[in-house]
Amino acid sequence: MTRPDTPRDERSVRSGDLLGEGATAKATVDEHGIVTQWNEAARGLLGYRPAEIVGRPAAELLHGSSPARAEVSAALRSPSPPARLNGRVTLLRRDGSTVELGLLAHRHTSSAGAPEWLIVSAVPRAGDTARDEELMRRSFLEGPCTMAVYDTGLRLRWANHDLERVMGLAQEEMRGLRIPEILPGPESESAERTMRRALETGEGQRLELATPMPGHPHPLAWSAVVAPLLDDEGRTAAVMLSAHDTTAQLTARQRLTLLNEASVRIGSTLDIDRTAQELADVAVPALADFVTVDLLPAVHDGGEPRPGPPGGHVLLRRVACRSVFAGCPEAVLEPGQVAAYPEFSPAAECLKAERAMRNRVTDPAVARWADEAPERAAMIRRFGLHSTMAVPLRARGTTLGVATFSRHRHPEPFEQDDLLLAEEMTARAAVCVDNARRYTHERHTALALQRSLLPRTLPPSAAVEVVSSYRPADSRSGVGGDWFDVIRLSGARVALVVGDVVGHGVRASAAMGRLRTAVRTLADVDLAPDELLTHLDDLINHLSDETESGTGGTDSAETVGVTNAQIGATCLYAVYDPVSRRCSLARAGHPPPVLVTPDGTATLLDLPGGPPLGLGSLPFETVELELPEGSLLALYTDGLIGSRERDVDGAIDTLRSTLAQPAASLDGLCEAVLAKLLPGHPTDDIALLLARTRRLGAERVATWELPDDPAVVARARREAAERLAAWGFEESAFTMEVVVGELVTNAIRHATPPIGLRLIHDRALICEVSDGSATAPHLRRARAFDESGRGLLLVAQLTESWGTRQTATGKTIWAELAAPAL
Repeated sequence: MTRPDTPRDERSVRSGDLLGEGATAKATVDEHGIVTQWNEAARGLLGYRPAEIVGRPAAELLHGSSPARAEVSAALRSPSPPARLNGRVTLLRRDGSTVELGLLAHRHTSSAGAPEWLIVSAVPRAGDTARDEELMRRSFLEGPCTMAVYDTGLRLRWANHDLERVMGLAQEEMRGLRIPEILPGPESESAERTMRRALETGEGQRLELATPMPGHPHPLAWSAVVAPLLDDEGRTAAVMLSAHDTTAQLTARQRLTLLNEASVRIGSTLDIDRTAQELADVAVPALADFVTVDLLPAVHDGGEPRPGPPGGHVLLRRVACRSVFAGCPEAVLEPGQVAAYPEFSPAAECLKAERAMRNRVTDPAVARWADEAPERAAMIRRFGLHSTMAVPLRARGTTLGVATFSRHRHPEPFEQDDLLLAEEMTARAAVCVDNARRYTHERHTALALQRSLLPRTLPPSAAVEVVSSYRPADSRSGVGGDWFDVIRLSGARVALVVGDVVGHGVRASAAMGRLRTAVRTLADVDLAPDELLTHLDDLINHLSDETESGTGGTDSAETVGVTNAQIGATCLYAVYDPVSRRCSLARAGHPPPVLVTPDGTATLLDLPGGPPLGLGSLPFETVELELPEGSLLALYTDGLIGSRERDVDGAIDTLRSTLAQPAASLDGLCEAVLAKLLPGHPTDDIALLLARTRRLGAERVATWELPDDPAVVARARREAAERLAAWGFEESAFTMEVVVGELVTNAIRHATPPIGLRLIHDRALICEVSDGSATAPHLRRARAFDESGRGLLLVAQLTESWGTRQTATGKTIWAELAAPAL
């Protein structure tokens, strides 16, 4: 303490008027080793007043023979000094004498922001030794953990108060006894072996054990440390045991483990009875000795339960039970039986209150319920049931039934934490039971939706002959999101599509419908297969975002396999051109197709796999093949080759060999494939699409290379009319001349060479004009006095359809005219 009128350089270091401030000598030294502050305790220790020492080098206080001089100098010169220094040093007093004491120096930042050292040392006081010994004795006796000291014979010498409390014995009653003599049992013998290792090795040991303790209803868990105590000569003279009660932590871990097990084991199927049995199996014997699960009859039959809590007597059907005894001898009802529960019974009360209840069997309501059901009363007396919990099975605001947990072998009654655990486990089971209840209805809905979204008939095409087959999964697996499609494209080309949405149920079917529509829309833009899959991948990511952030509806069994946050799918997209006989293919995580050439060779096409749709990661890659006329392409979903009866490689070999066999028709070949590969109970949907390629010969295709000269328009019109006349379409020649004239004129006027004209005689008359420009044309409204802008409008009015597609060298504008004679 200093007086307020003390000059600034006379004032001591102040950290507030704290109790006992004078018991610590303090000084601060800047980064250059100059003393900046000095307190009264430091003055009393060395005799220097603050005015005499502040501003001087701190090294002057060190005795010349002190080894700390070099260490201090090194710390001051170091670019990265340590955060702390400590040790004993010899200091010079003001009167020239020396004193040896311990110093502790901390490097920190001052209030001004400059680095400095804070040096502290405790000032010795008379009587500290006796007081310290008393404190040590008190800390041992009254410490918060359980402690004891054992001699080299492993007999107790000292025990603190906490050990006396735990054992229920005074220190004098335990002194001279070994642990197994104080607390007989295998756990005590294990603890003594650990203590013996500490004696023999001189090293500390750790011990975890759970042991029954006198006066405690259940075993206590302990985490103990055994440390050897050394005498002045360094020999082990005793061992000290320090233990902490970890029963609460162990119980919490056990409950979390049980809850985790419940999350894994409950709901493995969409079967109501099995789900209820899984709840009972998980709870016994970890939580209860006897568990029953009863459901409202309407729920068990798959119907919709009546809204609101039931009142009065409640009819319940027993669907599951489990006991610590084989055969569940405590059960009064067999699975499948229905019984009426009085309104005052625990089961009826918890359903009425819509909350879990914990009861002792001696409670009046339980006793009354037992008296009115003699068989139940006899069961309670025979097995000694003493504590029960009744927990309603509720999911999505609907009451489904009740789970009852009982104890008779566990001596302790259920606690509140047990009730919370039972509620959490039952809530998980209730959701699974409700999913199973909804499943049958959802399956029928999904099947109807899927059939309405799949193509009922495949469009006729001059490019390919196609047949298809779709088989839904069995009722235990749920309807999936498989789809297929055949899409007519410009230029007599055709797109073949097969896809599979991850998961089953209405959501998968709905996602499938959206993806099928998206594929048709993107195909109409005439994108390359890899570009189409890229756009489809973006679409799925958008759908996933909408599902995650939107009001996607109530979760139910139909969401199995499709999470709210993500929609995944695989897809194979192929485009076949009957004029060039070239086929472009790309796949996104989908099984590769099988190609069968006319000579009967069946090959699994080696296409780059690409990631499944929805990952938005790796790019997709298109592969182009030239197919001989009459080649067969087989596109399918993984349900065809994924089966428990055979591995995937074996299934693919069977598929290839079956497709290579001669068949009277594609329909017969399709049936043969399904007969060979279709399992008895398919666990996934199966879609199969077979396409046999055709070729448009030169007699049905006419091609011209046109110079970049407006004078060529007339020649192009004339040659187009002549070709239509040769094909027998004189009546369409004039319309074709107009279309050819407008499209060729636009190409010469607005695009760049090379310019080409192609006519195709397919199911319609197709006119295609290609150029080297990537700019797509568009319709516009021409004003009354505009001299241009009406060409495309005229083409659109004269033709059935028209459009544009990008090519590797530019673009192609096409138009189709109806061909009545075809």
